[in-house]
Amino acid sequence: MRLRIAHTTHYQFGQPVAHGLQRLRLSPKTTQGQKVLAWQMSYEGAVEEVRFEDHNHNHVVLVSVVPGASEVIVRCEGVVATADNHGVIGQHSGYMPLWAFLAQTPLTRPGPKVRAIMSGLDVPRDEAVPMLHRLSALVREAVDYLPGETSVQTTAEEAATLGAGVCQDHAHVFIGAVRALGLPARYVSGYLMMDDRIEQEASHAWVEAHVEGLGWVGFDVANGISPDERYVRVATGRDYAEAAPVTGLSWGGGETRLAVSLAVEQQHQEQ
Repeated sequence: MRLRIAHTTHYQFGQPVAHGLQRLRLSPKTTQGQKVLAWQMSYEGAVEEVRFEDHNHNHVVLVSVVPGASEVIVRCEGVVATADNHGVIGQHSGYMPLWAFLAQTPLTRPGPKVRAIMSGLDVPRDEAVPMLHRLSALVREAVDYLPGETSVQTTAEEAATLGAGVCQDHAHVFIGAVRALGLPARYVSGYLMMDDRIEQEASHAWVEAHVEGLGWVGFDVANGISPDERYVRVATGRDYAEAAPVTGLSWGGGETRLAVSLAVEQQHQEQ
């Protein structure tokens, strides 16, 4: 499948910005199950400074905000060819050792509520893939999809206690539980083409767990499936903080308003 993606991020500042830097993880990479056919980025109110690969092997662009700018617009557009590999990405590669994905972070560290979810596991732990699918179902049952109740700072334990959250929270709860079971797990940010619409509400998040003999295997907890050809991987990390689409800092600017528009649709090739 060929997916066309158009993603615009629009920041408006209450006052002109004196100085600002933004780290953009908005460029998908060619990997198992996907091939980037075209991808371009453009900016208003910002200047590209450097491109590099971070420790998670993500494509990163660092931009500086033009001094005095009252808004920054980042536009991404491209085409990615995808295939359905049943969520299997394959063996580990990159700069981070596999054992690094066993360590909990402040966002994933499980507490009593996450461990209570794990207590419902009734699949033998030596059957890794069925166990992980069962764990995904338990997390989805315990944490209702409810936008507006959590933020990017919400931890896995907080979301589990609240019993509500979004795909980011499902991912953090699942990651914390998987690591507690002794398996490496990582956060994935990217795009999902919903079957009933072109305009999407936001980018998506899911998880990959490392299974012996298969390598990294994806689990979309929010939707209860493994990623298929409708998914495009953009960035990975130990949690949201390492795979966030945009992070940065600024001086001045006052109150900031953010608007995001995202369209993901299948591109039909001409015969």
